[in-house]
Amino acid sequence: MKKKLFIFSNESIFIQDEKYFCDNIDLKSSPEGLNKKFEVNLFGRKSSKKRAHEIKLKKIKILSNIFSYLSEVVKSTKIENIKYLVISISPYTFLICMFLKLFGKTPIVYLRSDGYGEYKAILGSLGKLIYHLMFSFISLISNLISCRNYILRGKKGKVIYPSQLDSVWFKKPKTQEVKNFKLLYVGRIRVEKGIYSLASLIKNKRDISLTIVGAEKQTSYKINQSNIKIQLAQNNKLRLIKYYDDHNIFILPSFTEGHPMVLLEALARRRPVIIFEDIKHVIGDKRGIFVAKRNYLNFFGTLNQIKKNYKKIQKEMMKNKLPTNKEFIEDFVKAIDDYK
Repeated sequence: MKKKLFIFSNESIFIQDEKYFCDNIDLKSSPEGLNKKFEVNLFGRKSSKKRAHEIKLKKIKILSNIFSYLSEVVKSTKIENIKYLVISISPYTFLICMFLKLFGKTPIVYLRSDGYGEYKAILGSLGKLIYHLMFSFISLISNLISCRNYILRGKKGKVIYPSQLDSVWFKKPKTQEVKNFKLLYVGRIRVEKGIYSLASLIKNKRDISLTIVGAEKQTSYKINQSNIKIQLAQNNKLRLIKYYDDHNIFILPSFTEGHPMVLLEALARRRPVIIFEDIKHVIGDKRGIFVAKRNYLNFFGTLNQIKKNYKKIQKEMMKNKLPTNKEFIEDFVKAIDDYK
């Protein structure tokens, strides 16, 4: 008999015709993968907007406010043989962890991004302080799993490496020539993702085009430039692969990142990647990633460096050893099991 795993997330989930949708692919794939070993119950926040990815789980509950979350926590403590996985640290999940501890339960908290950087990007120094207080307390009452060692900030925890890659991502990457720079960004359109600063950087540059794949339906964005196209978030793998193949450089302009899976997707399709200094920690031992500064001269110099050595860079990228989703889920299951 499978052990129950209750997963609490502050991510938005949309329900339509008894189907459930989210924007973050990790909220779809991780619970689905873990459900092969555990009996997963997923709890998420109610959304009024349509989301991109369908979550294929039998047991999902949508909650409207923090009181409904805490009510579910209290009810769950009466059930035996349960493990608790809390995804990321937010005011909601902070309170969930506190309540679990009050009832004698020790949650596992999965840190899938750098909360310090995210809160600072949104709220400045105050945001960093708020996150520090939440993280410090949670690290005392919880077991930690992180996607990066540095995110643990010296605290004890296990490190796993998220991935959505399967064999399809590695099949016959298309070659490209670089005449004009065709940049691709895949992800949410948020301030902390650096997409607005990137738009300013390439404004009125005729030899640089940017495609953004990540828009939400019925949402308008303050980006109106002739060299930028905004496409809806994509949940069809083959269409998404085609976006990578139709562009020659992938760009990740974020101010903060943990373990960005779009980076692995770009590397699997052998598209050189440009990031900025804020997130240079994501490089690790990966080939084909270039660090630029947030000024046009340096950025354009990086583009030209890639253009000049494009075939050589793609050849080097073939040496990358990229984690797969299967390996990630196996490591995730082991990390959860190791916490008794």
